Amino acid sequence: MSLINRIKAPTPKFFRRLRNMGFALAAVGGALLTAPVALPAAIVTIGGYLTVAGSVIGAVSQATVKGEGIDEYDEEAGSE
Repeated sequence: MSLINRIKAPTPKFFRRLRNMGFALAAVGGALLTAPVALPAAIVTIGGYLTVAGSVIGAVSQATVKGEGIDEYDEEAGSE
């Protein structure tokens, strides 16, 4: 299964929720990084970690597919 077909395939409900929470974490981290006031270095570091972790959680959750119907996506992509 190619990456494009995997991302287009249906995502299970649990991973859709996890993806949304990951993107929310990334948004909070981005807000901490771009705050217009001077924040302590520890908070800026935490913001960076939240941004990276949220982005990774979102990307991995989006690439998770349901078990049934995987064969039809393989057929569309050809024999890989």
